[in-house]
This record gives sequence, structure tokens and C-alpha cells, in this order.
Amino acid sequence: MKSDIIIIGGGASGLMAAYAAAKVFVDAGLPADVTVLEKMPRPARKIMLTGKGRCNFSNIKPWNDFCTHIRSKADFVKPAFYNFSPDDLLAFFESQGMQSVVERGDRAFPESHKSSEVIDTLVRACHGVGVKIVPEASVAEVSKSENFRILLEDGREWFCKSLIIATGGLSYPATGSTGDGYRFAEAFGHHLTPLFPSLTALVPVAYKRDVTIDHGVIHRDTPLAPLGEKLKGVQLKNIAARLLIEGTVAQDEFGDIDFTDGGIEGPIGFQLSRKAVKAMINGSKVSLVMDLKPAVPLEELVARVKELWTEVDKDPRSRGLREKEKCRILLGKLMPWELIPGFVHANPEIMTLQRKSRTDTKLWINLVPIARCLKEWVFDIEGFVGYERCVVTAGGVDLAEVQRKTMESRLCEGLYLCGELLDVDCDTGGYNLQCAFSTGFLAGQSAAKALFP
Repeated sequence: MKSDIIIIGGGASGLMAAYAAAKVFVDAGLPADVTVLEKMPRPARKIMLTGKGRCNFSNIKPWNDFCTHIRSKADFVKPAFYNFSPDDLLAFFESQGMQSVVERGDRAFPESHKSSEVIDTLVRACHGVGVKIVPEASVAEVSKSENFRILLEDGREWFCKSLIIATGGLSYPATGSTGDGYRFAEAFGHHLTPLFPSLTALVPVAYKRDVTIDHGVIHRDTPLAPLGEKLKGVQLKNIAARLLIEGTVAQDEFGDIDFTDGGIEGPIGFQLSRKAVKAMINGSKVSLVMDLKPAVPLEELVARVKELWTEVDKDPRSRGLREKEKCRILLGKLMPWELIPGFVHANPEIMTLQRKSRTDTKLWINLVPIARCLKEWVFDIEGFVGYERCVVTAGGVDLAEVQRKTMESRLCEGLYLCGELLDVDCDTGGYNLQCAFSTGFLAGQSAAKALFP
């Protein structure tokens, strides 16, 4: 079977590459001969998971702001970004009948807040310009003589003039992202920068029990320890967090954090995870320090905690309550109620039990340590969740081997690479998908123009 252009991988970058390539043919009045080979029964399964199923498909910041959220060689993405910008992406979806909304942080979502609409729109757009999407087409080998040869695992063979590899990385392998593209790229002589999970859950010490660590990876299904059970499901907003590597501050963030069955996640948990994971892989000690009251200096917070304790202690409703119960009331004035069990468990220094005799004990509530723990809640990080549930793969095909103005390989004429396969990864917030769409669009457009200039 033959096609002018074949795209391996029907994810975000692959479908956009297919559309852009076929659109060049259609605009030139030529029959579109573009084929997507997708290993799964349906394309773009990973898109279903983005934005917690709502699909944060882009971030509409201008380049000067957008590029600060690209964590490796942002200049490589610049031509692709300007060739197919966030505004172009929103216009594309609108032209295909999908309306978008922009929310806090310049994040773009489908108006329906359904990931399935993004997938349906991409597939419909591809079909509209004549793209053939072949499901359950798992590629075994790729090679090139005069043309590219693609051998499928079921024995079928495809041949094409131009080949686009858009297989994604290693994250969420259940969606089909099992790293095949790295092997295909290496078959054409490409080199890979080190791969590691990014935008993933960080697992604090004592968060899980019966822990087995494999090169820093702790499986997400590892059972929760008491600390994890108490913190799971808690969401904290507008807090500050800093990452310490070997005791030195490596990164500061402000925003929201989630405690999940995996560990510490949420927007700033993910932001901190890239450096944290890389450091742990290199054998460094990593800690995450949360400041639950970033707008209040410690001295003021100590005074405020003492003032609140006096109010609680003198309140007639506190008459007859034990110190521990009054402490819970105090903490309820300083943090969300659901956080209290985990906070108390993780910071035992906020209470002191004094034994006067075998039968006589006194519980002291330590107000200064409460304030200090609110400002500096330290989590030593034991490991991280691996590719099974990370958002994106960091590392990939060496960008020095790819032409940034076309996405064509410098090592193999007619070969194009795009999306997560490349050594490009970004912060959470729509940046990764926009880069996938932009690099995919440029790859498809370039491949078609090279055949029919």
C-alpha cells in the first residue's frame, strides 16, 4: 500500500500534521494522499485525559510569555509557534465548528469542556481534506531506500515518499505512547537526550507504605500510608512552594497544589516535579517546602496564632473541651478543615505530651511551632510516579538533528519529526499541547510543500 505522506501516530501532533499536509494538497487542487497509521483502535486517546477530561488544549499567551514555560531550548519551537500560533489554533477549531473558552492563566478549553469534542473535531477536519486514518496499525519497523518502507506488526507493508513520526513519548503507555518513535528515529541515525518523566506526582517520605523504589520510581498503585490517607483529596490554593535540592533552593512557585493517591500534584506540584525528578535520578536529596500563608511574615503569623488561641480558649463554647479539641478549632481558623488531620500527623512538634506521673499527663499546644509549620511545612521526597501517569516525557530526539523551520530531519531527507517525540517539554497549562499542534502543523505543511512546491 502506498501514500505520498504517512504519519505514524494519530495523537495531537500526528492528526494536525495530517490535516496540514492534506490541506496543502487540497489548496493546490491535487488529490490528498495522506495516511495516518494509528496503533490503537481509535486515535488521540491521550487527549481524552488532558485537563482532567476537559482538555486544556492551548495557552494563548504571546510568544515572549509562552516561551518562558518551555523547559528546553525554547528557540527551537519559535518558527513553529509563529507559523501556527495559539490564535491560529483557536481559529482552526472555530472553522471546524468547535467554540473555545479561555480561563484563568490564559488556558484554552473547548466550550463544552469535553475532551472528546477536540478529538472529534480533529478527526472530522482530517477526513474533510481527505486524510485516511488507519486504526490498529502498529508499526514494527521503518526503513528507507528510494522510498520509506513501513512494516506493520501484522505483516502489512506501506510505502511513502515522506514520513512523519508523531508517536508521542512514554507517558500514559495505556493510551499507546510506548516510546516506539524513539526506536524509529534511532533507526534513521537520530540520537536521544536522556528521557525522564515530567509533570508527575512527587511522593513524600511516609506517604505510601511497602514502598519499592526503582530508579526513583514508585508505582502509583502502591498503598497509602496513614499520612497519605489523611492528605489524599486535599486541595490547597494560593500557596507558595519551593524545591530544595541538597538543601539549596532550586525553584519557587506560587499557586495550587493537590494531594492525590499518587502524591503531591496540582499545577505547582507538577511545575516543581521536572527538576525534582531529574535531581533524584542523579542521586540528589530533594525536599519540597510549602508556605500555607505566603502573604504573612512569620512574626505576624506567630502573633496571629497566639491571638486566635486566646479567643478559642476564652470562648464559652470551649469550656470543658480538651486541649487537643481546642487545637483543632484553632487550626480550623488557619487552614481548610480537611487538611487538619494530615497537618497534625506530619507535624507532631505542634503538641507536647508531658507525663507528670503514671496516671497524670498534660498536653501542651505549641503555638510558635504551629506558625512555623504553616510557613515551612517540609516534605522530604522519596520518589516519583513514573511514565504510567506522568503528563509528559522530558528529553527525546536531539533538536540539533532537526531543522526547526521545517521539522525535517537533518540526517534523513523526507523524514519529519514532531510533538512529544522531540526534546521539548513545557509547564502544565496548555503549553505542551500547543507545541504538539504547532510542530505537527509545520511538519505536515513542510512535508507536503517539499513534494509539491
